[in-house]
Amino acid sequence: MTEPSFRRFSGTPRYLTHESLEAAVNSALALERPLLVKGEPGTGKTLLAEAIAEALGLPLIHWPVKSTTRAQDGLYIYDTVQRLYDARFGDGDVKDIRRYIKLGPLGRAFAGSERVVLLIDEVDKADIEFPNDLLHELDRMRFTVSETGDEVVASERPVVVITSNNEKEVPDAFLRRCVFHFIDFPDQELMKRIVRVHHPKLDQAIIDQAVVAFYELREVPRLRKRPSTSELVDWIAVLTRAGVGKERFARELPFAGVLLKKEQDIDALVQHKRGGWRS
Repeated sequence: MTEPSFRRFSGTPRYLTHESLEAAVNSALALERPLLVKGEPGTGKTLLAEAIAEALGLPLIHWPVKSTTRAQDGLYIYDTVQRLYDARFGDGDVKDIRRYIKLGPLGRAFAGSERVVLLIDEVDKADIEFPNDLLHELDRMRFTVSETGDEVVASERPVVVITSNNEKEVPDAFLRRCVFHFIDFPDQELMKRIVRVHHPKLDQAIIDQAVVAFYELREVPRLRKRPSTSELVDWIAVLTRAGVGKERFARELPFAGVLLKKEQDIDALVQHKRGGWRS
């Protein structure tokens, strides 16, 4: 396995960072350890992996984790269903088992000839054993396809970014092997900079008023799903196309359905608005 060159990460034009986040990313790059990123939905965990890939000029492999995901699935699957189908209806050589070995995201990261960024997204959705099984495979950086005896050995260690929405705890042994960073929800000043990246031509007064209203909405009592950064960016796009002026924010919250995605949250906003939106 070749020794990768170390390049520092400092964000991209469309992904704004701060000192502590850059320090975590660069520590993971220097140590060649997975970067475990936690934070509430909408804080840019997935986009961070995309930004790292862009900044380092590396391909990105995205592995979205589900409740049924196993570490083995990330290496490869043996498509017995397709082989059975071909045996009955196809004209290929079903004796060639290699035709039915499909590499998973982890397998592709190991088998490739160039270094990649591997995003393992929402690791906390899987079974409690998944994180430790995953780190075992990442430590070995090789695996054997038992059906063929072929061994896949990584020539380049991938840059691994693992995200978690903190829905369940991950094992301590897993935490010890990772570089950890918790992404706090942006404060208003950083959020204004983020919005400016997505809406560079928008009047600053509109951005300021929209961001203030957005943060006031996040403080409405009993919200089950507080709006995220991506929903704010979409909301401002809707406001701009509808020609909504800043004066409307003082008395109402237009197009609230872009920000709130649960009926209970709409009801909570209605209750809060009685007597005035900002009462």
